[in-house]
Amino acid sequence: DFLGLKNLTIIESAIKIIKNTRGVEIDIDKIPLDDKKTLDLFKKGATTGVFQFESGGMKRYLKELKPGKFEHIIAMVALYRPGPMEWIPEFIAGRHGREMTYLHPKLKPILEKTYGVAVYQEQVMQISRELAGFTRGEADTLRKAMGKKIPELLAEQKEKFVNGCIKNGLNKKLAEKIFSFIEPFAGYGFNRSHAACYAMIGYETAYLKAHYPAEFMAALLSSDQNDTDRIAIEIDECRNMGIEIMPPDINESFASFTVVTSGTTQNKAISEKEKAKTI
Repeated sequence: DFLGLKNLTIIESAIKIIKNTRGVEIDIDKIPLDDKKTLDLFKKGATTGVFQFESGGMKRYLKELKPGKFEHIIAMVALYRPGPMEWIPEFIAGRHGREMTYLHPKLKPILEKTYGVAVYQEQVMQISRELAGFTRGEADTLRKAMGKKIPELLAEQKEKFVNGCIKNGLNKKLAEKIFSFIEPFAGYGFNRSHAACYAMIGYETAYLKAHYPAEFMAALLSSDQNDTDRIAIEIDECRNMGIEIMPPDINESFASFTVVTSGTTQNKAISEKEKAKTI
């Protein structure tokens, strides 16, 4: 898919504002994916304006999960949607040390990174290949059958999966149990490649918000300047962040929201002594 997202414009606008106000040039494609300030922002659920992570429910789960790496961000994109949402508590429990058990040793390398939860369609397809000997094409057919819940095709795929597992040394009862385990995940599963792309855009917006809060909020406000409901939410967020919102000024304002800083413009957190003002 080629997606036209306003968040890409927000990122571009924020980078331009940062260059104009701080003289700092940012290559957004080279930011570290283990940045502490960015991950801390996710841990606090301070994600207003962060792509895919703004909802109240998502913020609550982020606070419970306390993401420690980019992999967790990808998983939350895939999990926070109707269906897989019910597995979020299990994923969070695994993140915080719940002991994981697997129906078969071959499932461990496939599911270990997601704490025993089959988060992605690719995992379901890999399970069918590793345990039932499916080809890549057959694994994709299984994914489609489960996703579309076509009874006849699903029954056919179940029989094929079970027989494949038996050929690989599993007993019938265990094979059926594994199929039952993956079936609900496959029905709602999200593909990892898509989740990773969304997570990257979310992470980039979070990085800018964490390191350049006033500049990011100015870009966000400019993007939503014709939406009064969003503007109210974002102005409130600015106040929570210690960023002062100023009225239009004929001497300092531009056509859109911009940033005026007092004191040093070094890359620091905003404090009461060093307040950024968004006009």
